[in-house]
Amino acid sequence: MERDDLGRRVRAELDLTRARITALEAGFEDVVRSAEDVATDDEHDPEGHTIAFERQQLASLLDESRTQAGELAAAIARLESGTYGSCEVCGRPIGDARLEALPATRRCIACAP
Repeated sequence: MERDDLGRRVRAELDLTRARITALEAGFEDVVRSAEDVATDDEHDPEGHTIAFERQQLASLLDESRTQAGELAAAIARLESGTYGSCEVCGRPIGDARLEALPATRRCIACAP
């Protein structure tokens, strides 16, 4: 895959991730708002555990998506600086197949943890 194609893919992935963040934030706000309206006691209300679990699950997905957005933004910065596709550990090229599978990766397969 050409570097220009990979660059477009990274930008598209970032756009999708940002859209996911927006949707998750809205979902999180809905859960919080609905919990406030009901005034449940998580410990004693049978639905409380479900609401707490849903809220925590959305918070976790939001954290993961924000981290991914940061990694994709860093990949775009590497594209713009001309270092995209070079391993940050050994400096060798990262294989195209790895970049296709993990567009924000910073390391070649040999240096990956």
